[in-house]
This record gives sequence, C-alpha cells and structure tokens, in this order.
Amino acid sequence: MRTVLVALGAGLGVALAKAGAAAFTGSSALAAEASHSLADTANDLFLFIAQRRSIRPANAGHPLGFGREAYFWALIGACGAFVAAAAFSLRDGIDQLVHPSATSSFAVAYAVLAISFVLDLLSIRQSAGQMISRARRFGRGLLQESQITSDPTLRAVFVEDAVSVSGDVIAFVALALDQITGSSIPQGVGAVLIAVVLIRISLRLISRSHDFLVGAWVLTPAPDEHAGDDVTQPIRPVEAQRIQALMGAYPGVTGIREVLINFIGPGRIWIVARIEIDDHLTGAQVESLVRGIESSMRHESESVYRVDIVPTGPEHGDDLWLPVGRRASDELDPPDSSSPHGESDA
Repeated sequence: MRTVLVALGAGLGVALAKAGAAAFTGSSALAAEASHSLADTANDLFLFIAQRRSIRPANAGHPLGFGREAYFWALIGACGAFVAAAAFSLRDGIDQLVHPSATSSFAVAYAVLAISFVLDLLSIRQSAGQMISRARRFGRGLLQESQITSDPTLRAVFVEDAVSVSGDVIAFVALALDQITGSSIPQGVGAVLIAVVLIRISLRLISRSHDFLVGAWVLTPAPDEHAGDDVTQPIRPVEAQRIQALMGAYPGVTGIREVLINFIGPGRIWIVARIEIDDHLTGAQVESLVRGIESSMRHESESVYRVDIVPTGPEHGDDLWLPVGRRASDELDPPDSSSPHGESDA
C-alpha cells in the first residue's frame, strides 16, 4: 500500500508541474510527459482501489475471496490511463511534426524536468526496493521478477516509475536538441517516442493481468524450461517438480494425471490435482491420504490458499471428487508474505 501511495503523491505533483510548464513554454515533449504523468496518477488510483478491494475476506458468495479484483482493476488502469496518455502523446507529437511551433523559456522546462526526475527517482526507489526484496526471496533478478510476479500492483508501479524516468530523459534530450538546432522536430519525435513506449508498456501490463485472470498453469507433464515463453509461466520447472514429487511420495499414490495451479489473487494459489491411487485403499485411507497431501502443501507454502485432490483408479467408474481445501484466510499471512519455498512469484 505504501508503494502505491508514494507513487500517487509523486505522480500528482509531477503531473501538475509538467502540465503548467507545458502550457507556459509550449513544449510538445513536456505536454506528452504531462499526459504521461496524469495517466500514471490515474493508474495509481486504480491500483489503490485494486489493493483495497482484493484483500476483502472470503464469504459465502465468494469462497475463493476477492483476490482477482487486483488483476481486474490493474487491467482497467492499463487500458484506460496508459492508452489515453499514449493517444494524446502521439497526437501531440504528430501535430508538432506537421505544424512546428516555437518553444519559449527553456530554463523553466529544464527546471521542471529536473524536479520531476528527482521525484520519479524517489518513487522508483520505493518500488524497486520492494521488487528487489521479492526477487531475492525467490532467487530471481529484478527484471525477471517484474515480469513474473503475481502482484499486479507492484508490477504496474515499478514499470510506470521506470517509464517515467525514461520519459524525463527523452523530454530533456528533445528540448536540448530543439534549443541547439532551433527546430521543434526533435520535440515532435520525442513525443511520438514517448507514445510508443506507453503503448508497448500498456499492452504488456494488459497481457499479464489477462494471464492471471483467465490462466491456469498445467504442471503435468512438467514444463520444459526452454519451451515457449517462460515469462508467461510463473511456476518454475523446479517448483513444478517439487509439487509433483511431494504428491507422488505418499504411499498409495500410483501416479499423477494432472496438476493445475491457479492464481486467485496476488500470492494466493489454488492447486487442483488428479492423482491415481491404489485400488485396495479403503474410503478412510483415501480420505487420510488427501488430508495428508493438503497438510504437506500448506507446510510447503503459506501462499497455498486451497488444495483440491481428485483421486482416481482404474476400477472407479467415475472420478471421485474429494474437496480437501478450505478457506485459509485465517491461516495465511497477507498476500505479499510468502514462504521462500512456496509460490514462485508471490
């Protein structure tokens, strides 16, 4: 929550300063950055809503809780705020290239960009620090964690902070080239470049929120570490193998047909497994078996919110569904405290 509030405060101050400077100087690069900062502020409001609504406790109508609201509001923010800012920046940049206009008071523009740069650095220090802490917990790099993490709020804040710093640099270079050459074309190019960056980032954020809203990751057969786009797979092969090994080690389990991992919120995992069991087990033994697997999963990771086991056997007519999971909101820490041996991206 603190990361979002820091970003919100810094973004609002920067947006107002850039908007005023853009109106005073007539700089298209500053106007593009002002729209970008306003979009960041609007997106931070959506992320604040996401955090507040996603931590509500589960109830009878929502037994899996409200964790997925974080992905919904993050998606709305990326679609609305970033895309709107990209459209404005692109329009302003093209207009500047077609109808060049003079920029005045370069000193004011530089001063505002310098202040903006400092505020953006303070904001990214907060988000990057939290991201680095999580990356170390799971043995990953900063950029890899920003791509894989199941926390859409932290990902969005970190990415928007990084883009804001980049935008400040682009706007500064565009202004300097304008002042040196006497041509406003560099500012038009800078505004278009900022728009392209915003479009690319918004599409990426939309894609990740979409993945977590509708995706379920299949662990059987174990995913190939070198197959496909590993960025979209938040469960590492070594973790998939550990989950399967834990289940397969139980006496009475003769095979594992399928294991599904579903993220029902930031740092909250729902595991559904179809296992083959020894036909000679009694009903009481089957129940004891699945209870034991559940207990082991919970011990392995505090991020496991629910476990459902479907035991099957060659002589069973229909699959026997035994729901062994229950709501764990009272047993788990808040979503962003996870066991180092648990969820790969919590």
